Amino acid sequence: MKTLEIEAKTIDAAIDQACREFGVPREKLNIEILSEDSSGFLGILGTRKAKIRASLLSIDVNLDGGNENLPDIIVNFAEEEVPPAAKPVVESNAAPAHDADNQVGPRAKQFLEGLLARMDISCPVELEETADSIVLNIRGDGGGLLIGRRGQNLDAIQFLVNKAVNRDPESRKIITVDTESYRKRREESLVALAKKIGDKVKKTRKAVSLSHMNAHDRRIIHLALQEDTELVTKSRGESDFRKIVIMPARRG
Repeated sequence: MKTLEIEAKTIDAAIDQACREFGVPREKLNIEILSEDSSGFLGILGTRKAKIRASLLSIDVNLDGGNENLPDIIVNFAEEEVPPAAKPVVESNAAPAHDADNQVGPRAKQFLEGLLARMDISCPVELEETADSIVLNIRGDGGGLLIGRRGQNLDAIQFLVNKAVNRDPESRKIITVDTESYRKRREESLVALAKKIGDKVKKTRKAVSLSHMNAHDRRIIHLALQEDTELVTKSRGESDFRKIVIMPARRG
């Protein structure tokens, strides 16, 4: 698999370059940060450049395990989508659309369980399904391994499940993968961080730049401070891992 090591002024710039080199968005890349830029207080950059290692995010998991009744799961994000003309024709005796809807949750649960089994992680999966969303909760002691740095492993697994299961636009649902209430704990910590930095900005009247975050985390920061008339939040950068800047609102 092609792997590139890229140096740039910032992590964001390096990730942007990797996206251009591979011709895919950020969520389809596996990014390993080798060294960070020498950012100083309030986002002032130093002389040291950031360096990352990038490769296409892919997985080739054999769910066979010696049992011919279980298929292989192969998800490769370097491949292009199959054009509509190549899709099989639906026979007249196919199941109604609402029956297909009822199968999205079980299919997602089965896929995730098979993926975890081939990762040698013995954790049960609990399914919570509503009319438009699915939550898969992974129970057990594998939380730290599954979560990864800032939830990157959990996000990657969630992306795989969505990619493998959400193929039919008519039965598509939002699938969230969680473990040990990580999503809730992460949101609470981000809200607390936003309030703390917000108080500091109001006291010093100086802007503060947070570290790079994904779109979901940035949204939490924005929402946490949107009602505070003394503060303004903006995203800076071009990649999916942009930074949040918290600034004092202009007086008057």
